[in-house]
Amino acid sequence: MARAPGTATTTPPPTPAPEAFRWRGRWLDHWEPENPRCWRGGGRATAWKNLVFSVFAEHLGFSVWTLMSIVVVHLDSVGYDFGVGRTFWLLIVPNLVGAALRVPYTFAVPLLGGRAWTTLSSSLLLIPCLMLAHAVTNEGTPYWFFLLTAAAMGFGGGNFSSSMANISFFFPEHRKGLALGLNAAGGNLGVAVSQLLVPVVIGLGTGTNLAYAALMWMPVVIVAATCAWAFMDSVTAARPDGNSYRSALRNRHTWVMSVLYIGTFGSFLGFSFAFPTLISMSFTDHGEYVSLAFLGAAIGSVTRPLGGWLSDRIGGARVTLWTFVALVLGALGVLAGVSREDFPLFFGAFVALFVLTGIGNGSTYRMIPVIFAAEAERAAGNRGTDPAVVAASARRQAGAVVGVCGAVGAFGGVLINLVFRSSLDDAGAGIRPALLVLVAFYVGCLAATWWFYLRRRFAVDREPGLPHARV
Repeated sequence: MARAPGTATTTPPPTPAPEAFRWRGRWLDHWEPENPRCWRGGGRATAWKNLVFSVFAEHLGFSVWTLMSIVVVHLDSVGYDFGVGRTFWLLIVPNLVGAALRVPYTFAVPLLGGRAWTTLSSSLLLIPCLMLAHAVTNEGTPYWFFLLTAAAMGFGGGNFSSSMANISFFFPEHRKGLALGLNAAGGNLGVAVSQLLVPVVIGLGTGTNLAYAALMWMPVVIVAATCAWAFMDSVTAARPDGNSYRSALRNRHTWVMSVLYIGTFGSFLGFSFAFPTLISMSFTDHGEYVSLAFLGAAIGSVTRPLGGWLSDRIGGARVTLWTFVALVLGALGVLAGVSREDFPLFFGAFVALFVLTGIGNGSTYRMIPVIFAAEAERAAGNRGTDPAVVAASARRQAGAVVGVCGAVGAFGGVLINLVFRSSLDDAGAGIRPALLVLVAFYVGCLAATWWFYLRRRFAVDREPGLPHARV
Protein backbone atom coordinates (compact mmCIF):
# COMPACT_ATOMS: atom_id res chain seq x y z
CA MET A 1 0.00 0.00 0.00
CA ALA A 2 1.34 3.46 -0.94
CA ARG A 3 2.22 5.81 1.89
CA ALA A 4 0.59 9.27 1.87
CA PRO A 5 3.02 12.16 1.47
CA GLY A 6 4.27 13.53 4.75
CA THR A 7 3.23 10.47 6.69
CA ALA A 8 5.95 9.40 9.11
CA THR A 9 7.40 5.97 8.69
CA THR A 10 6.73 3.81 11.69
CA THR A 11 9.00 1.02 12.80
CA PRO A 12 7.19 -2.02 14.18
CA PRO A 13 8.01 -2.67 17.83
CA PRO A 14 10.58 -5.39 18.45
CA THR A 15 9.23 -8.82 19.19
CA PRO A 16 9.69 -9.44 22.91
CA ALA A 17 11.74 -12.37 24.03
CA PRO A 18 9.79 -15.42 25.24
CA GLU A 19 8.96 -15.17 28.92
CA ALA A 20 10.64 -18.55 29.51
CA PHE A 21 13.97 -16.89 28.83
CA ARG A 22 13.20 -13.58 30.57
CA TRP A 23 14.88 -13.86 33.97
CA ARG A 24 14.56 -10.91 36.31
CA GLY A 25 17.25 -8.42 35.56
CA ARG A 26 18.82 -6.79 32.50
CA TRP A 27 18.37 -8.56 29.16
CA LEU A 28 19.89 -7.36 25.87
CA ASP A 29 17.03 -8.05 23.48
CA HIS A 30 18.69 -6.69 20.33
CA TRP A 31 22.36 -7.40 20.77
CA GLU A 32 24.28 -7.08 17.47
CA PRO A 33 28.04 -7.01 18.16
CA GLU A 34 28.80 -7.55 14.45
CA ASN A 35 27.10 -4.23 13.63
CA PRO A 36 29.86 -1.55 13.81
CA ARG A 37 27.34 1.16 14.67
CA CYS A 38 25.94 -0.81 17.61
CA TRP A 39 29.42 -1.79 18.73
CA ARG A 40 30.65 1.81 18.82
CA GLY A 41 27.38 3.09 20.31
CA GLY A 42 27.83 1.43 23.68
CA GLY A 43 28.25 -2.20 22.67
CA ARG A 44 32.00 -2.23 23.27
CA ALA A 45 31.66 -0.84 26.80
CA THR A 46 28.93 -3.34 27.65
CA ALA A 47 30.92 -6.29 26.32
CA TRP A 48 34.09 -5.35 28.22
CA LYS A 49 32.14 -4.70 31.42
CA ASN A 50 30.69 -8.21 31.25
CA LEU A 51 34.12 -9.66 30.45
CA VAL A 52 35.68 -8.04 33.54
CA PHE A 53 33.11 -9.51 35.94
CA SER A 54 33.14 -12.83 34.10
CA VAL A 55 36.91 -13.08 34.59
CA PHE A 56 36.50 -12.23 38.28
CA ALA A 57 33.93 -15.01 38.81
CA GLU A 58 35.82 -17.57 36.73
CA HIS A 59 39.11 -16.71 38.44
CA LEU A 60 37.48 -17.38 41.80
CA GLY A 61 36.06 -20.65 40.48
CA PHE A 62 39.55 -21.90 39.60
CA SER A 63 40.87 -20.76 43.01
CA VAL A 64 38.30 -22.83 44.88
CA TRP A 65 38.47 -25.73 42.39
CA THR A 66 42.19 -26.27 43.04
CA LEU A 67 42.12 -25.40 46.74
CA MET A 68 42.58 -29.05 47.75
CA SER A 69 45.91 -29.16 45.90
CA ILE A 70 47.40 -27.05 48.72
CA VAL A 71 45.31 -28.45 51.58
CA VAL A 72 46.44 -32.07 51.03
CA VAL A 73 50.10 -31.11 51.42
CA HIS A 74 49.39 -29.92 54.98
CA LEU A 75 46.94 -32.58 56.17
CA ASP A 76 49.70 -34.60 57.84
CA SER A 77 50.68 -31.61 59.98
CA VAL A 78 47.16 -31.37 61.45
CA GLY A 79 46.80 -35.07 62.18
CA TYR A 80 45.36 -36.60 59.00
CA ASP A 81 47.46 -39.34 57.36
CA PHE A 82 45.54 -40.70 54.38
CA GLY A 83 48.47 -42.26 52.49
CA VAL A 84 49.46 -41.71 48.83
CA GLY A 85 46.48 -43.42 47.22
CA ARG A 86 43.71 -41.71 49.19
CA THR A 87 45.53 -38.38 49.09
CA PHE A 88 45.58 -38.45 45.29
CA TRP A 89 41.85 -39.21 45.22
CA LEU A 90 41.33 -35.91 47.01
CA LEU A 91 43.05 -34.30 44.01
CA ILE A 92 41.29 -36.42 41.39
CA VAL A 93 37.69 -36.03 42.59
CA PRO A 94 37.39 -32.22 42.20
CA ASN A 95 38.92 -32.53 38.75
CA LEU A 96 36.45 -35.30 37.86
CA VAL A 97 33.39 -33.40 39.10
CA GLY A 98 34.51 -30.16 37.46
CA ALA A 99 34.95 -31.94 34.13
CA ALA A 100 31.52 -33.59 34.38
CA LEU A 101 29.82 -30.25 35.10
CA ARG A 102 31.25 -28.48 32.07
CA VAL A 103 28.59 -29.56 29.59
CA PRO A 104 25.52 -28.79 31.76
CA TYR A 105 27.12 -25.50 32.82
CA THR A 106 27.45 -24.54 29.14
CA PHE A 107 23.71 -25.07 28.60
CA ALA A 108 22.84 -23.16 31.78
CA VAL A 109 23.83 -19.80 30.25
CA PRO A 110 21.19 -19.83 27.46
CA LEU A 111 18.57 -21.26 29.81
CA LEU A 112 18.94 -18.80 32.70
CA GLY A 113 20.99 -15.95 31.23
CA GLY A 114 24.63 -15.10 31.85
CA ARG A 115 23.89 -12.69 34.69
CA ALA A 116 21.70 -15.03 36.73
CA TRP A 117 23.87 -18.08 36.11
CA THR A 118 27.14 -16.30 36.97
CA THR A 119 25.52 -15.11 40.21
CA LEU A 120 24.26 -18.61 41.07
CA SER A 121 27.41 -20.51 40.07
CA SER A 122 29.56 -18.07 42.07
CA SER A 123 27.32 -18.44 45.13
CA LEU A 124 27.65 -22.24 44.98
CA LEU A 125 31.35 -21.85 45.83
CA LEU A 126 30.34 -21.08 49.41
CA ILE A 127 29.40 -24.75 49.85
CA PRO A 128 32.90 -26.28 49.51
CA CYS A 129 34.39 -23.44 51.59
CA LEU A 130 32.00 -24.13 54.46
CA MET A 131 32.57 -27.88 54.17
CA LEU A 132 36.35 -27.49 54.26
CA ALA A 133 36.18 -25.18 57.29
CA HIS A 134 34.06 -27.80 59.08
CA ALA A 135 36.32 -30.71 58.06
CA VAL A 136 39.60 -29.23 59.32
CA THR A 137 38.23 -27.75 62.56
CA ASN A 138 36.58 -30.93 63.85
CA GLU A 139 38.96 -33.58 65.11
CA GLY A 140 38.39 -37.03 63.62
CA THR A 141 36.57 -35.88 60.48
CA PRO A 142 36.21 -39.07 58.38
CA TYR A 143 37.91 -39.47 55.02
CA TRP A 144 34.57 -39.71 53.21
CA PHE A 145 33.71 -36.14 54.32
CA PHE A 146 37.00 -34.85 52.93
CA LEU A 147 36.18 -36.70 49.70
CA LEU A 148 32.73 -35.09 49.60
CA THR A 149 34.33 -31.70 50.21
CA ALA A 150 36.71 -32.31 47.31
CA ALA A 151 33.74 -33.18 45.11
CA ALA A 152 31.97 -29.93 46.06
CA MET A 153 35.09 -28.01 45.00
CA GLY A 154 34.32 -29.30 41.50
CA PHE A 155 31.61 -26.61 41.27
CA GLY A 156 34.44 -24.21 40.47
CA GLY A 157 35.57 -26.33 37.52
CA GLY A 158 32.27 -26.01 35.69
CA ASN A 159 32.49 -22.22 35.79
CA PHE A 160 35.04 -22.21 32.97
CA SER A 161 32.62 -23.55 30.34
CA SER A 162 29.70 -21.34 31.33
CA SER A 163 31.94 -18.27 31.45
CA MET A 164 33.44 -18.96 28.01
CA ALA A 165 30.01 -19.68 26.52
CA ASN A 166 28.57 -16.49 28.00
CA ILE A 167 31.37 -14.18 26.84
CA SER A 168 31.29 -15.62 23.31
CA PHE A 169 27.85 -13.98 22.83
CA PHE A 170 29.11 -10.49 23.66
CA PHE A 171 31.96 -9.97 21.17
CA PRO A 172 32.13 -9.82 17.36
CA GLU A 173 33.97 -12.65 15.62
CA HIS A 174 37.15 -10.67 14.94
CA ARG A 175 37.46 -9.80 18.66
CA LYS A 176 36.47 -13.14 20.20
CA GLY A 177 39.99 -14.53 20.14
CA LEU A 178 41.31 -11.79 22.42
CA ALA A 179 38.24 -11.78 24.65
CA LEU A 180 38.15 -15.55 25.14
CA GLY A 181 41.92 -15.65 25.60
CA LEU A 182 41.75 -13.04 28.35
CA ASN A 183 38.79 -14.81 29.93
CA ALA A 184 40.58 -18.17 29.92
CA ALA A 185 43.91 -16.76 31.13
CA GLY A 186 42.24 -14.75 33.89
CA GLY A 187 40.42 -17.85 35.06
CA ASN A 188 43.47 -20.10 34.93
CA LEU A 189 45.39 -17.60 37.04
CA GLY A 190 43.07 -18.50 39.88
CA VAL A 191 45.12 -21.68 40.32
CA ALA A 192 48.31 -19.69 40.82
CA VAL A 193 46.67 -17.17 43.16
CA SER A 194 45.30 -19.96 45.34
CA GLN A 195 48.65 -21.76 45.46
CA LEU A 196 50.44 -18.51 46.27
CA LEU A 197 48.14 -17.08 48.94
CA VAL A 198 46.81 -20.16 50.75
CA PRO A 199 50.21 -21.28 52.15
CA VAL A 200 50.75 -17.75 53.48
CA VAL A 201 47.28 -17.42 55.02
CA ILE A 202 47.23 -20.83 56.74
CA GLY A 203 50.58 -19.98 58.37
CA LEU A 204 49.22 -16.88 60.08
CA GLY A 205 49.21 -17.15 63.86
CA THR A 206 50.45 -20.29 65.61
CA GLY A 207 50.78 -23.59 63.76
CA THR A 208 48.92 -24.50 60.59
CA ASN A 209 45.36 -23.15 60.40
CA LEU A 210 43.76 -24.94 57.44
CA ALA A 211 40.37 -23.39 58.20
CA TYR A 212 41.80 -20.09 56.95
CA ALA A 213 42.16 -21.69 53.49
CA ALA A 214 38.37 -21.85 53.31
CA LEU A 215 37.45 -18.71 55.23
CA MET A 216 39.68 -16.44 53.12
CA TRP A 217 37.58 -17.10 49.99
CA MET A 218 34.11 -16.71 51.48
CA PRO A 219 33.98 -12.87 51.45
CA VAL A 220 35.39 -12.91 47.90
CA VAL A 221 32.68 -15.35 46.80
CA ILE A 222 30.01 -13.00 48.17
CA VAL A 223 31.59 -10.02 46.39
CA ALA A 224 31.81 -11.93 43.06
CA ALA A 225 28.16 -13.04 43.23
CA THR A 226 27.02 -9.52 44.18
CA CYS A 227 28.99 -7.92 41.33
CA ALA A 228 27.61 -10.42 38.82
CA TRP A 229 24.04 -9.63 39.86
CA ALA A 230 24.59 -5.87 40.02
CA PHE A 231 26.61 -5.26 36.87
CA MET A 232 26.35 -8.12 34.33
CA ASP A 233 23.82 -8.55 31.50
CA SER A 234 22.16 -11.44 29.67
CA VAL A 235 21.78 -11.84 25.90
CA THR A 236 18.24 -12.78 24.88
CA ALA A 237 19.35 -14.24 21.53
CA ALA A 238 21.45 -16.91 23.22
CA ARG A 239 19.68 -20.24 22.86
CA PRO A 240 20.59 -23.85 23.58
CA ASP A 241 21.77 -25.43 20.32
CA GLY A 242 21.38 -29.18 20.63
CA ASN A 243 21.72 -29.72 16.86
CA SER A 244 25.22 -28.27 16.84
CA TYR A 245 26.25 -30.53 19.70
CA ARG A 246 24.85 -33.58 17.93
CA SER A 247 26.71 -32.65 14.75
CA ALA A 248 29.90 -32.05 16.71
CA LEU A 249 29.70 -35.45 18.39
CA ARG A 250 29.51 -37.14 14.98
CA ASN A 251 32.50 -35.30 13.54
CA ARG A 252 35.89 -37.04 13.82
CA HIS A 253 37.72 -33.72 14.20
CA THR A 254 35.86 -33.11 17.46
CA TRP A 255 37.52 -36.19 18.93
CA VAL A 256 40.93 -35.54 17.40
CA MET A 257 40.94 -32.04 18.87
CA SER A 258 39.68 -33.42 22.19
CA VAL A 259 42.71 -35.71 22.39
CA LEU A 260 45.03 -32.81 21.58
CA TYR A 261 43.27 -30.71 24.19
CA ILE A 262 43.92 -33.42 26.76
CA GLY A 263 47.60 -33.01 25.94
CA THR A 264 47.47 -29.23 26.50
CA PHE A 265 44.66 -28.17 28.83
CA GLY A 266 44.42 -31.60 30.46
CA SER A 267 48.13 -31.47 31.21
CA PHE A 268 47.80 -27.96 32.63
CA LEU A 269 45.02 -29.07 34.98
CA GLY A 270 46.68 -32.33 35.97
CA PHE A 271 49.99 -30.61 36.69
CA SER A 272 48.25 -27.78 38.57
CA PHE A 273 46.51 -30.18 40.94
CA ALA A 274 49.54 -32.45 41.40
CA PHE A 275 52.57 -30.13 41.36
CA PRO A 276 52.65 -29.22 45.10
CA THR A 277 52.20 -32.89 46.07
CA LEU A 278 54.83 -34.07 43.58
CA ILE A 279 57.37 -31.64 45.03
CA SER A 280 56.70 -32.77 48.60
CA MET A 281 56.76 -36.49 47.72
CA SER A 282 59.65 -36.53 45.24
CA PHE A 283 61.95 -34.18 47.15
CA THR A 284 61.24 -34.61 50.85
CA ASP A 285 64.29 -32.47 51.69
CA HIS A 286 62.84 -29.58 49.67
CA GLY A 287 59.37 -29.45 51.20
CA GLU A 288 59.76 -25.77 51.94
CA TYR A 289 59.71 -25.15 48.18
CA VAL A 290 56.09 -26.29 47.88
CA SER A 291 55.24 -22.59 48.23
CA LEU A 292 56.87 -22.04 44.81
CA ALA A 293 54.40 -24.37 43.08
CA PHE A 294 52.20 -21.39 42.12
CA LEU A 295 54.83 -20.30 39.56
CA GLY A 296 53.95 -23.16 37.23
CA ALA A 297 50.24 -22.33 37.02
CA ALA A 298 50.93 -18.58 36.90
CA ILE A 299 53.32 -18.77 33.96
CA GLY A 300 51.19 -21.37 32.18
CA SER A 301 48.16 -19.09 32.43
CA VAL A 302 49.78 -15.95 31.08
CA THR A 303 51.33 -17.80 28.11
CA ARG A 304 47.93 -18.97 26.87
CA PRO A 305 47.27 -15.78 24.83
CA LEU A 306 50.77 -16.18 23.34
CA GLY A 307 49.69 -19.48 21.80
CA GLY A 308 46.72 -17.81 20.14
CA TRP A 309 48.84 -14.88 18.94
CA LEU A 310 51.42 -17.20 17.36
CA SER A 311 48.66 -19.29 15.78
CA ASP A 312 47.16 -16.24 14.08
CA ARG A 313 50.51 -15.68 12.38
CA ILE A 314 51.92 -19.11 11.53
CA GLY A 315 48.96 -21.45 11.98
CA GLY A 316 47.61 -23.24 15.04
CA ALA A 317 48.62 -26.71 13.84
CA ARG A 318 52.28 -25.72 13.46
CA VAL A 319 52.33 -24.14 16.92
CA THR A 320 50.63 -27.21 18.38
CA LEU A 321 53.06 -29.60 16.66
CA TRP A 322 56.14 -27.83 17.99
CA THR A 323 54.50 -27.50 21.41
CA PHE A 324 54.22 -31.27 21.64
CA VAL A 325 57.83 -31.67 20.49
CA ALA A 326 58.87 -29.37 23.34
CA LEU A 327 56.56 -31.15 25.81
CA VAL A 328 58.37 -34.42 25.07
CA LEU A 329 61.69 -32.72 25.83
CA GLY A 330 60.27 -31.06 28.95
CA ALA A 331 58.96 -34.36 30.35
CA LEU A 332 62.36 -35.94 29.71
CA GLY A 333 63.93 -33.01 31.58
CA VAL A 334 61.68 -33.63 34.60
CA LEU A 335 62.61 -37.33 34.41
CA ALA A 336 66.30 -36.44 34.42
CA GLY A 337 65.79 -34.15 37.41
CA VAL A 338 64.07 -36.91 39.40
CA SER A 339 66.63 -39.55 38.42
CA ARG A 340 69.58 -37.34 39.39
CA GLU A 341 67.76 -35.93 42.44
CA ASP A 342 68.44 -32.51 40.98
CA PHE A 343 65.69 -30.24 42.31
CA PRO A 344 66.55 -27.14 40.23
CA LEU A 345 66.43 -29.22 37.02
CA PHE A 346 63.17 -30.87 38.11
CA PHE A 347 61.55 -27.57 39.02
CA GLY A 348 62.78 -25.71 35.93
CA ALA A 349 61.67 -28.45 33.56
CA PHE A 350 58.27 -28.66 35.22
CA VAL A 351 57.75 -24.90 34.93
CA ALA A 352 58.68 -25.25 31.24
CA LEU A 353 55.93 -27.86 30.92
CA PHE A 354 53.45 -25.34 32.32
CA VAL A 355 54.63 -22.71 29.82
CA LEU A 356 54.18 -25.15 26.95
CA THR A 357 50.73 -26.29 28.04
CA GLY A 358 49.70 -22.62 28.17
CA ILE A 359 50.91 -22.05 24.61
CA GLY A 360 49.25 -25.29 23.50
CA ASN A 361 45.96 -24.24 25.12
CA GLY A 362 45.91 -21.14 22.95
CA SER A 363 46.95 -22.88 19.74
CA THR A 364 44.49 -25.78 19.99
CA TYR A 365 41.65 -23.40 20.86
CA ARG A 366 42.50 -21.33 17.78
CA MET A 367 42.51 -24.40 15.52
CA ILE A 368 38.88 -25.30 16.23
CA PRO A 369 37.01 -22.44 14.47
CA VAL A 370 39.34 -22.63 11.46
CA ILE A 371 38.88 -26.39 11.09
CA PHE A 372 35.10 -26.21 11.22
CA ALA A 373 34.93 -23.17 8.95
CA ALA A 374 36.90 -25.16 6.38
CA GLU A 375 34.64 -28.18 6.86
CA ALA A 376 31.52 -26.04 6.43
CA GLU A 377 32.88 -24.36 3.28
CA ARG A 378 33.69 -27.70 1.70
CA ALA A 379 30.20 -28.99 2.44
CA ALA A 380 28.64 -25.76 1.14
CA GLY A 381 30.66 -25.96 -2.07
CA ASN A 382 29.01 -29.26 -2.84
CA ARG A 383 25.49 -28.00 -2.11
CA GLY A 384 25.71 -24.35 -3.19
CA THR A 385 24.70 -23.00 0.23
CA ASP A 386 24.66 -19.27 1.02
CA PRO A 387 28.10 -18.30 2.49
CA ALA A 388 26.45 -16.35 5.34
CA VAL A 389 24.53 -19.46 6.37
CA VAL A 390 27.75 -21.46 6.14
CA ALA A 391 29.59 -19.01 8.39
CA ALA A 392 26.82 -19.04 10.99
CA SER A 393 26.69 -22.85 10.98
CA ALA A 394 30.47 -23.08 11.36
CA ARG A 395 30.43 -20.70 14.33
CA ARG A 396 27.68 -22.67 16.09
CA GLN A 397 29.40 -26.00 15.54
CA ALA A 398 32.79 -24.63 16.58
CA GLY A 399 31.18 -23.33 19.77
CA ALA A 400 29.77 -26.78 20.47
CA VAL A 401 33.15 -28.39 19.81
CA VAL A 402 34.81 -26.00 22.26
CA GLY A 403 32.35 -27.18 24.91
CA VAL A 404 33.01 -30.86 24.17
CA CYS A 405 36.79 -30.39 24.03
CA GLY A 406 36.74 -28.41 27.27
CA ALA A 407 34.95 -31.23 29.07
CA VAL A 408 37.17 -33.96 27.61
CA GLY A 409 40.30 -31.90 28.29
CA ALA A 410 39.30 -31.50 31.92
CA PHE A 411 38.82 -35.28 32.16
CA GLY A 412 42.37 -35.47 30.81
CA GLY A 413 43.53 -33.81 34.01
CA VAL A 414 41.90 -36.68 35.89
CA LEU A 415 43.78 -39.23 33.77
CA ILE A 416 47.11 -37.52 34.37
CA ASN A 417 46.59 -37.56 38.11
CA LEU A 418 45.56 -41.22 37.96
CA VAL A 419 48.85 -41.94 36.17
CA PHE A 420 50.81 -40.11 38.89
CA ARG A 421 48.86 -41.91 41.62
CA SER A 422 49.51 -45.32 40.08
CA SER A 423 53.18 -44.52 39.64
CA LEU A 424 53.64 -43.34 43.24
CA ASP A 425 51.78 -46.36 44.56
CA ASP A 426 54.43 -48.59 42.98
CA ALA A 427 56.98 -48.87 45.80
CA GLY A 428 60.31 -47.33 44.88
CA ALA A 429 59.26 -46.25 41.37
CA GLY A 430 58.41 -42.64 42.20
CA ILE A 431 57.02 -40.66 39.28
CA ARG A 432 59.39 -42.08 36.64
CA PRO A 433 56.82 -44.46 35.09
CA ALA A 434 54.25 -41.65 34.94
CA LEU A 435 56.71 -39.40 33.10
CA LEU A 436 57.45 -42.12 30.55
CA VAL A 437 53.70 -42.53 29.94
CA LEU A 438 53.43 -38.77 29.37
CA VAL A 439 56.32 -38.83 26.90
CA ALA A 440 54.61 -41.60 24.92
CA PHE A 441 51.29 -39.72 24.96
CA TYR A 442 52.86 -36.47 23.76
CA VAL A 443 54.55 -38.34 20.90
CA GLY A 444 51.11 -39.69 19.95
CA CYS A 445 49.61 -36.18 20.01
CA LEU A 446 52.48 -34.91 17.88
CA ALA A 447 51.83 -37.63 15.30
CA ALA A 448 48.07 -36.95 15.30
CA THR A 449 48.62 -33.23 14.73
CA TRP A 450 50.85 -33.91 11.75
CA TRP A 451 48.64 -36.64 10.28
CA PHE A 452 45.34 -34.77 10.41
CA TYR A 453 46.37 -31.14 9.93
CA LEU A 454 49.87 -30.77 8.48
CA ARG A 455 50.69 -33.62 6.08
CA ARG A 456 48.52 -31.91 3.51
CA ARG A 457 46.74 -28.58 3.25
CA PHE A 458 43.63 -28.89 5.39
CA ALA A 459 42.07 -25.46 5.76
CA VAL A 460 40.79 -23.12 3.11
CA ASP A 461 42.79 -19.94 2.77
CA ARG A 462 39.94 -17.86 4.08
CA GLU A 463 37.67 -18.51 7.00
CA PRO A 464 34.18 -17.14 6.29
CA GLY A 465 33.99 -13.53 7.38
CA LEU A 466 37.54 -13.48 8.72
CA PRO A 467 40.94 -12.55 7.32
CA HIS A 468 43.46 -15.14 6.17
CA ALA A 469 43.54 -18.05 8.60
CA ARG A 470 45.42 -21.34 8.67
CA VAL A 471 44.95 -24.43 10.76
